[in-house]
Amino acid sequence: MADVIKVEGLREFRSSLRKMDAGLPKTLRVAGNRAANVVVDEAKPRVPRLTGRAAASIRVASTQSSVRVRAGSKRVPYYPWLDFGGRVGPNRSVSRPFLKRGRFIWAAFGDKRDAVERELQDALVDVARTAGVEVQ
Repeated sequence: MADVIKVEGLREFRSSLRKMDAGLPKTLRVAGNRAANVVVDEAKPRVPRLTGRAAASIRVASTQSSVRVRAGSKRVPYYPWLDFGGRVGPNRSVSRPFLKRGRFIWAAFGDKRDAVERELQDALVDVARTAGVEVQ
């Protein structure tokens, strides 16, 4: 189900950055956040609003080697139902058509995939230039 943008050589790139300066690999997380924020910005307006909590729960979660867009929380336990559908409530009486690809986050990623790839590429080039690596 998950479409993945995989950067070939990211492990080696991170390792090389670490050899130059121990703090440089941390900038990869920031680069991933820039790309993921494209999806977050596209998904938030798509979410229906009563209180705005569901839309506000869409956020970036990242490490040096991976980036994810997350949604929902203890205050917004209904987000998966809102995005993907299904049956909830007493005796599963409340129904929303199930969509495997979801309505908001995956749709936003599908619509903005080219922009995400461009932003990620630009961010990785910026990281390399910051490290003093010549990039063509």
